[in-house]
Amino acid sequence: MTTHAEDTGEAEETFPYERACPFAPPAQYAQFEKEPVKQVPLPTGLKIWAVTGHENMRQLLTDPRTSASRREANFPFYFNAPPEFRTETSFIGYDGREHTTTRRKAAVTFTNRQVQRLRPRIEEIVDKAIDAMLEAGPGVDMHHALSLPVPMTVICLLLGIPYEDHEFFQVNGTTLLGGTATMEERQAALVDVNEYLFGLVAKKEQEPGDDLLSRAIAEYREAGEEYEARDLVNLCRLLMNGGHETTASMISLGTACLLEHPDQLAQLKADPELIVPAVEELVRYLTIGDAAVPRVAMDDIEVGGAVIPKGDGILCLGLTANRDPAVFENPDDLILSRGNRRHFGFGHGVHHCIGADLARLELQLVWSRLFERIPTLRLAKPFEEIPSKERAIIYGLWGLPVTWDV
Repeated sequence: MTTHAEDTGEAEETFPYERACPFAPPAQYAQFEKEPVKQVPLPTGLKIWAVTGHENMRQLLTDPRTSASRREANFPFYFNAPPEFRTETSFIGYDGREHTTTRRKAAVTFTNRQVQRLRPRIEEIVDKAIDAMLEAGPGVDMHHALSLPVPMTVICLLLGIPYEDHEFFQVNGTTLLGGTATMEERQAALVDVNEYLFGLVAKKEQEPGDDLLSRAIAEYREAGEEYEARDLVNLCRLLMNGGHETTASMISLGTACLLEHPDQLAQLKADPELIVPAVEELVRYLTIGDAAVPRVAMDDIEVGGAVIPKGDGILCLGLTANRDPAVFENPDDLILSRGNRRHFGFGHGVHHCIGADLARLELQLVWSRLFERIPTLRLAKPFEEIPSKERAIIYGLWGLPVTWDV
């Protein structure tokens, strides 16, 4: 077994690494084949433990000795995080009872039953975005015309945020999660978003509506529980970032992936019912949150032949789990009919993505309607020329130029 890595004096490449191509793991991941749990340096200078492989990741994400708290000194931030990035969080950064209690406030909105009730409204939102694309004519940036506005409109609908404020959250969400912003830019975005949300909480306290925020306030009051506005602000910001940037990235990268795999796309067009397993396969294959599963060891933890010492930071690399040949046959192939839901594209354990069913429905409706209404959709430039979000917390594309036959 190994413990702390020895200092060889050689400069190491910092994590996260750039992908070999948007559809393939970074070349550096080959090092984990012989050493599935090892230390890697972050840009901040902090060394953390990278945990790879399906079984190792499953073990860590169900181990109560791991913490998701941003307050821990060695929490794996990719940048020098200011204090508010450690304190202004919600259930994604909580453990135990605090996590369960806070998550419950939002969970009722994201049950599969509630999500399916939204199907007609989401279909309208998707069709409206496609209408705008068709009206603009061939040669549009689909990322900005459809991928960004659809999930933002949906999450703002759930939170009761006016439509005219959507662009504000698109811009700031990209700043917080896109990967290229400076610490100062991230901090400024956090301040701006918080200021807006404090005002929204105050409005919902006086004029409640049929939305998640209003229901959370009502639940606190009915239970006679005290709450702070900042708790609701943090909850809203978490849901906005988690429900917008991730789904938008999946729509664009997933669409490009389908267009670059014409045999698989042809199967999807020929069999509309294939969309359900297709979404699972695209989420597995692309794993846009590969570098977005951080933890801290609260005790010495043995995993994958290594011992992670108490207090050390951990990153569970989802792409290695989702390409694990022990779980997925021919894991580097895109097979839409596979439909294997053992992937970790939506996380695992108590922090499994609360909006997974909503994301699934949005992706199903987007790709079903998009290729039904624009069957000749294709990339407007070679895929290799489209810039990707390398080293971003949420992987994806910066744009998606497309065209079609008129």
